[in-house]
Amino acid sequence: MSLHLTINYPETFPDAVGKTREQFEQESKWAMAVKLYEMKRLSSGMAAALVGVDRVTFILKLNEYGVPLIDLSEEELLSDLENA
Repeated sequence: MSLHLTINYPETFPDAVGKTREQFEQESKWAMAVKLYEMKRLSSGMAAALVGVDRVTFILKLNEYGVPLIDLSEEELLSDLENA
């Protein structure tokens, strides 16, 4: 079963950002999926499913949004290396 989310926005928004309605809606969907991934609310696979792409495509696009694939502090990285 698939649920639907409806978001109301002024019809001027797509023009304001230089996009077609379809481009604006697709970009909005991507932004939501990336943010939920960044907040650790969704896995990369779940976020990819939200936008309707495969996981690798989603991961490769993270850079366009300035979101790292792996978000570990230097301390966490050093700890992981010491425990390996």
